[in-house]
Amino acid sequence: MRALPVITLFLALTSTGWAQKPQDSTGHEADPDHAVQGGGTLPQGWSARADKNAELTNVRVAPMGSGIHVTLGPAIVLYKASTDGKGPFHTLATFTQTKPAKHPEGYGLFAGGRALDGAAQSYVYFLVRQDGSYLIKRRDGENTSAITKGWIPDPAVKKPDAKGSATNLLEIDHKRDPSKVVFMVNSKPVYTADTKTMNLDGIVGLRVNHNLDVHVEGFAVHR
Repeated sequence: MRALPVITLFLALTSTGWAQKPQDSTGHEADPDHAVQGGGTLPQGWSARADKNAELTNVRVAPMGSGIHVTLGPAIVLYKASTDGKGPFHTLATFTQTKPAKHPEGYGLFAGGRALDGAAQSYVYFLVRQDGSYLIKRRDGENTSAITKGWIPDPAVKKPDAKGSATNLLEIDHKRDPSKVVFMVNSKPVYTADTKTMNLDGIVGLRVNHNLDVHVEGFAVHR
């Protein structure tokens, strides 16, 4: 049988799906940070830090209705320096992911934030994502460590509806019982930790991962 020319063979493989698309370090199809029109804007009083010290030019956070609307590029933590959770506290916010992401990406709350603008940044974060799972991790500098064993599926986490939108209420409760920290999704406790193993004194805020479009309402910290 006559061998196909190289160009013809490449086109044939591409048309049948054999040509491999660019992948990231996890083996998933590459999903670079999106460009965001009107990026580099934050509401007055808010600060943001992007993962890997990325510039905020592709981060747009704007007041909208009774909340704020977050459109990304890079993953960020978003906070007010005056919003701390020192001592027993309860924080909550309602998140609406307005459209599905190319890959499941998390959004939610963080607590115990310290040195957020420096190399020694640290915080505990609590996220949900569109596949109906949640995650709790700790960041120290550029390193992260697991609190839950990866992403945990839970029916409390709402998945996108037919229009591609999902709304989830997240809470971290360290007030009702100061000896415990309870993580809740849509009012259901999904994880409980002893405060002896989890110090959450520090800034409380929001975390939204890359390329998401999320509306946030009702963010508050009650002591």
